[in-house]
Parts: sequence; structure tokens; C-alpha cells
Amino acid sequence: MKPLKNQKKYRGLKIVFVVVSLLVLSFWGYVEIANRNSKNMTGRQKVLKAVYPLWIWWANKRGKGTKKLLAPQVIPAISFYSLKDTLIDGTEFDFEKLKGKKVLLVNTASDCGYTGQYDDLQKLSEKYKDKLVVIGFPANDFKEQEKGSNEEIAAFCKMNFGVSFPLMKKSSVKKGLWQNPVFQWLTDPAKNGWSSQQPSWNFCKYIVDENGRLTNYFASTVEPMGKEIINAINQ
Repeated sequence: MKPLKNQKKYRGLKIVFVVVSLLVLSFWGYVEIANRNSKNMTGRQKVLKAVYPLWIWWANKRGKGTKKLLAPQVIPAISFYSLKDTLIDGTEFDFEKLKGKKVLLVNTASDCGYTGQYDDLQKLSEKYKDKLVVIGFPANDFKEQEKGSNEEIAAFCKMNFGVSFPLMKKSSVKKGLWQNPVFQWLTDPAKNGWSSQQPSWNFCKYIVDENGRLTNYFASTVEPMGKEIINAINQ
């Protein structure tokens, strides 16, 4: 009886092993197909890009996509157009050149569940190029999901997502001694006129209108091509 029991147990384990192996192989096949045009991605980055649609669905089911809105008459104490920053290639960027357009500012990361949003950020910047400027701010603030150098980040974004909108040099977006000056403005009501909302994770989004007024904050789960952001752009 005992040998027969052991044989049944062995067969059961063998079936489980085969099923799990097939599932793993199938999943990895899907990951490779989803990343057939990707270059120099780590295994983690490939998986994150492949599962992004499921990730964003689950995040929205949990109800994390909160947003804050601003009454348009609020005037910033410090002009948005007085800000300057440095592009990822080392070139100085003067925000005065953004006058007359809406601006979407996003803190980004290469190893995050939301990294797939680079695709839609690029689509958004192309679709609304006459009225909107998208600007990315790579940051390693959340779970160290942006460890690369400026050169590595620029190459990753260009090769895998076709990013052509401005990326600033890597910096910190969280409140503290080294916080990026643009995010100091975005998160300090004494500067922007109303909001102290910090980024809660990677790929949080702020919209500044054509007159340099902070009008919207969106959490990571609000997709770049989602109706909330499209409506804010078209207001």
C-alpha cells in the first residue's frame, strides 16, 4: 500500500510541476511577444511593461486614482515662468518658453509598475502638441525604481517608448533638502497659491494652465490618455 501511495503522490507532484512549467513558459512567451520591439531591457522591465494593462486595472479597482482640482482664479505667489531646470542632456531649460501652453509635469521611473505610461505620455504629447507640453522628471524616490544614470534613462526612454518630450535630469521630487525646484513650486502653496500635494508614487501628474496656474493633480493610476486628463487639457 505504501509504495502505491508514494507513486500516486509522485504522479501528483509531477503533474503540478508540468502545469506550473507550462504556465511559466506561456507567461514568458507572452512577455517576449509584448517586448518584441524593446531593447536593452532587464527581465523586470520586460515583465512590468507586459503586465501594465493588468496592473493599471487592478490599481483602479482599488480606488487609488484620486485627483485634486483648482478654481482657475487662484494666482501663484511665485510665477511658474520664473523657474528653470536642466534637461537630461545637461542643457538649461527656461520655463518662460512654456507661456501660452498647458504643461503636464510627471515624476517618472524606469522600474515601476506604471513605467508603461511612457507610451501614453508620448501619444499625449504628439496628439496635443499645439496646446500641451509634457515634461518628465526621473526620480529615484520611491523604492529606488530609477537607479540609472541620466544617459541610461534617456536611452531607455527613447529606445523602448519613443520618448521625444523633454526629460529633466534625474532629481528628487519628494519634499526635503534636495527637492527639485520645480516640485518645490508644485507642492508649496506659498509658491503655487493653493496646493501642498506631494507625489504619492511614481507617475503622479500635475497640470499647469496657459497662464502658469497649477490647476490639477492626478495620482499614478490616472492614465495619461484617460478622460480626466483629456478633459483637463481641453478646458
